[in-house]
Order: sequence, then C-alpha cells, then structure tokens
Amino acid sequence: MSAPVLAWSILAAQVMLGLAMCCATYRLVFGPRAQDRILGMEALYVIAMLMLLTFGIRVSDRLYFEAALIIGLVGFVATVALAKFLMRGEVIE
Repeated sequence: MSAPVLAWSILAAQVMLGLAMCCATYRLVFGPRAQDRILGMEALYVIAMLMLLTFGIRVSDRLYFEAALIIGLVGFVATVALAKFLMRGEVIE
C-alpha cells in the first residue's frame, strides 16, 4: 500500500469518526433516558479511543496507543459503575 493511499484512508477514517463523535455527543446530551446517556458516553469513549489510534498511526508515535489503552480501561470501568448504579441505586455495597 502506498503512502498517499494510507494517508487519505486515515484522514477519511478520522472524518467519519468525527461525525460519529458528533452523533454520540448528541445522544449523550439529549438522550431521553439515563440508559441512552450511558450508551452515548460508552460510544463516545470508544470513538475517542479509535480517534487516538488513527492519530497514532498517522504520526507514528507509541504514546497515543498507550493513551488509547488507558481510555479503554477507564471507560469500561465507568460504564460498569454507571450501569450498576442504574440497576441498584448504589455503586459500592
């Protein structure tokens, strides 16, 4: 694969991820229920993680991959904690 094709593909992926981030932000802000807001937050952190990965590929720096890993771990824990809060009304029993 040639360098210009890879650069344009990464740019196209980042534009599409930006549009998906706008849709997830809309769901996070205007979700009719709390479950919709949590789903919007989960989609937002996954998209942010993918955006960091594509940016890391573009600039070829390992720091972005580590940041994406941290965002993935923290986002998963936050989603589980919020889901447990919605189910039981408390996070720590």
